[in-house]
Amino acid sequence: MKMNIMCWTVLFGSTLAAAEAPPRDTQIAAAVLAAPSDLREGAAVLGYNAKGDLVTLREGKNELICLASDPNKSSFSVACYHRDLEPYMARGRELLAQKVTGQQRNDVRWKEVAEGKLALPREPRTLYVLTGTGFDAASGKVTDSYLRWVIYVPFATPQSTGLSTKPSDSAPWLMSPGTAGAHIMINPPKK
Repeated sequence: MKMNIMCWTVLFGSTLAAAEAPPRDTQIAAAVLAAPSDLREGAAVLGYNAKGDLVTLREGKNELICLASDPNKSSFSVACYHRDLEPYMARGRELLAQKVTGQQRNDVRWKEVAEGKLALPREPRTLYVLTGTGFDAASGKVTDSYLRWVIYVPFATPQSTGLSTKPSDSAPWLMSPGTAGAHIMINPPKK
């Protein structure tokens, strides 16, 4: 699932440094592919400017925010999520910038939610994640695409949802049960 320099060559017709952000329209076109087709046109899009800063590339007209693939990463990964998740997602990005990763990153956010310092809706909210080995801007296609869904259900448990906590590629399952970050994973089988 690595996007290498060859993928950048396919995308833009010349070899680019991985840190160089793709053109605005390319970032938008790729980012919204994670969203359901009927929500793509109105989704807000966050992406990267020439300095590598995360910026708003397009204002939204519906409930989704889409995040372009990070040009500093060698893999292709875009995501779209309900706008009510933005404080939680933004805090996650802040922590990553501070080199807080993995379970520690989750623990910080979950504690902040429990303390009322970080907003996270109690009603279910969805995140769509699309990954692949590359994106061809000319065709608008993701190479080796894989789309999965995450439905945030803070503090949900197997008892409250009737879901197993055992990972599955054929059925939804509950990850991080009982925590602020509890979510239903829906991972279709990979092709």
